[in-house]
Amino acid sequence: MIFLAVTLGAGQVDSASAQSSGAPSSGGADAKAASATQPKDAPAAPAAAAPAAGAAKGGATANTFNRLMKPKSERNPIQAADGIHDPDNPGTSQLQPPKEAFTALSTSNAGNYVNWVQSLKNNNITPRYDRLDPNAEPLILELDIVREVKGSMPDVVYPHDRHTAWLDCSNCHPDIFIPEKGKNTISMAQILMGQKCGVCHGKVAFPVSECRLCHSKPKTPAAPAKK
Repeated sequence: MIFLAVTLGAGQVDSASAQSSGAPSSGGADAKAASATQPKDAPAAPAAAAPAAGAAKGGATANTFNRLMKPKSERNPIQAADGIHDPDNPGTSQLQPPKEAFTALSTSNAGNYVNWVQSLKNNNITPRYDRLDPNAEPLILELDIVREVKGSMPDVVYPHDRHTAWLDCSNCHPDIFIPEKGKNTISMAQILMGQKCGVCHGKVAFPVSECRLCHSKPKTPAAPAKK
């Protein structure tokens, strides 16, 4: 520190004498080092961030992205108010309101309050498996996949039969799930943000609040330690 102070002092003297004589400064790097130690004006405080558009207008917040977790009174609205259909399209008002269409279906305690799997088993609905062929039959795959879960939650069982009764394989593979063991990392955060299982669940299938419908396989108790 003492050597630095002496060096800076010499630089300042040389620079001052050069200016008084009109000659070029011989301080060079020392003068620059001295000026670098001079305090600078503090940067201006950043302007306050403008409020988010949604907050300013009283609109939706970030916690309303999962539409099947809305209050019961707001679920199954008419198509003109569901945020999906175009309310200005004259044909929208001609569609059957969901609450009327769901009356005869098996009920559940979450989502849109319809147990779609049970309704299909009871023949309350007969989905068309091919848009152009009303006689097409589904290719139902009898395969359960168990995904081990860390922690105390039961493991996840993915039943292919309940899904392939509705969907063709290409709905999920390979864009959403790669059909190869070990290639798919799935987290609850991804599902909540509409990825992986959340592409359907929370939108048109039961929401993530129904934990036990997926986490349905109890963990195998650990063997007692040998003494």
